Amino acid sequence: MDVFTEYLAGIENPQHQARVEEILSWVSKQFPDFVPRMAWNQPMFTDHGTFIIAFSVAKHHLAVAPEQVCLDHFSEEIVKAGYEHSKMLLRIRWDQPVDYVLLEKMIRFNVEDKAEATTFWRK
Repeated sequence: MDVFTEYLAGIENPQHQARVEEILSWVSKQFPDFVPRMAWNQPMFTDHGTFIIAFSVAKHHLAVAPEQVCLDHFSEEIVKAGYEHSKMLLRIRWDQPVDYVLLEKMIRFNVEDKAEATTFWRK
């Protein structure tokens, strides 16, 4: 988690900072084999050298980026959870709870779907 220290310190709103730190810590604890890293100014996690999930802070929401295949697969569940999403990310408004069950399902989907991946991004 030390790799995220500078990023977290740069989040001006203390509540947003605490929320992001909580989520990043949760991912680290749930998936201890993941490699936490900063790339494209975003905290992200990789598994065996392939991208699994990234996060970024916006004024009104936390953006979660698990790649389009994952978002397409979970589109109905994302909407049911009350989140908005585009092709590349889902948005969790700062006033919404984090659906950790859904987040875990999305991460596990990526891990399984990319188990044999040899590239960073899906092709």
